[in-house]
Amino acid sequence: MPEYPYIPETITVHLGKPDEPAENVTVPFLEYIQNVASSELYPTWPENALRANIYAQVSFALNRIYTEWYRSRGYDFDITNSTAYDQAFVNGRDIFENVAVLVNELFNQYLARPDFIQPLFAAYCDGRRVQCDGLSQWGTVDLANQGLTPYQILTRYYGEDLDIRTAPTRPAVRSYPGQPLRLGDASISVEIMQSRLNRISNNYPAIPKIYPVNGVFDANTESAVKAFQEIFNLTPDGIVGPATWYQITSVYNAVLRLAELNAIGITLQDISRTLPEDLREGMRGDPVRLLQFFLSTIGRFHNDIPPVKIDGIFGTDTRTAVQAFQRSVGLTPDGIVGSFTWNNLIRAYETIRASQKLSSDVFPPTNTLVLGSRSADVTRLQNWLNRLSEVYPQIEPVPATGFYGELTRNDVLTFQQLYGLTPTGNVNPYTFYVIGNAAEQVETND
Repeated sequence: MPEYPYIPETITVHLGKPDEPAENVTVPFLEYIQNVASSELYPTWPENALRANIYAQVSFALNRIYTEWYRSRGYDFDITNSTAYDQAFVNGRDIFENVAVLVNELFNQYLARPDFIQPLFAAYCDGRRVQCDGLSQWGTVDLANQGLTPYQILTRYYGEDLDIRTAPTRPAVRSYPGQPLRLGDASISVEIMQSRLNRISNNYPAIPKIYPVNGVFDANTESAVKAFQEIFNLTPDGIVGPATWYQITSVYNAVLRLAELNAIGITLQDISRTLPEDLREGMRGDPVRLLQFFLSTIGRFHNDIPPVKIDGIFGTDTRTAVQAFQRSVGLTPDGIVGSFTWNNLIRAYETIRASQKLSSDVFPPTNTLVLGSRSADVTRLQNWLNRLSEVYPQIEPVPATGFYGELTRNDVLTFQQLYGLTPTGNVNPYTFYVIGNAAEQVETND
């Protein structure tokens, strides 16, 4: 699921019950809400009743989008038109003019509890043929006729602890990061997955807790993934592909009851990130240092990208380099490193890395080496640490086995402390580069 609710430009509707063979139609979200409102409401109802119902209809639909309720279950649609499960939608129907005007005003506003992020699962029914715990559509008419405002009507059904919020509009996106997550990966997607597994483990104690939740896919994370996969009858390979990702999403929805009126809910604290989603001017730290490393490396082969100092401070020079890179790949040069800019940086770096065979250069892999990693890059790292141990007695020689064990991790921690790097015990691309250069310098001085 996305971090924050948003209004998708389009929504895909299944014209039947979830498991029925039926057509899927993709329509603009605005037109979808106009259709639902025209299918469920009477245009002659008081305006405040219509407004209250439209708020509920938008919130209901956004809850389905935000939780990826159907997508996480393997369906290829966002919502159905079956009123037994969702909202009425009649493909191709005429839209009431006054309803369309109200929807045009309200389609990006939704209901939420004050302390929670997710859109309220605004359950409702017609109130005559069907009774429910949520809003009564016919009941809203009586309340509107009594002079209640839309907000007052809504609080009669959903309680006083109710916010009306506005969401931005953007293209529909799926939460799956696009490629499997595995040992050594470091990203926001890994951190999101770690947080969700930790919450799920409260209900399924066989899943070990992941600590720290830091966006690095280490051996502890792999163990938690395997335990989850075993419980939910997935191949226990420790790799988070689409099936595992969306099963985690589905179970996370269930344990928090996100698609229920009495949801436990997602708080701001739940989505606070160790890794910033966007890097921008004024930020400091390892993510900025890693960005600067990639920019610096790419800039050695592209004259239009100015040099940047690798100091972990996102200042004017870094912003200028980011803008130059963005222009070079056809992105909006806003100087902010979001997912599109970051992915293009990695792609450009990987292209250079694949084309350069100069033995004097150190081209780190783009993944992070962590406890449990096994690769030729780990062997390179261990060989460098062994060279450094000849100069730094604090660094112990390690067998160059290609397996990142406790001995290797301890040496990395020692090196990071000696060189003023954040002592994480993990080797991201920049740390890999610094260790390689330091080892090369030792060999040159011999």
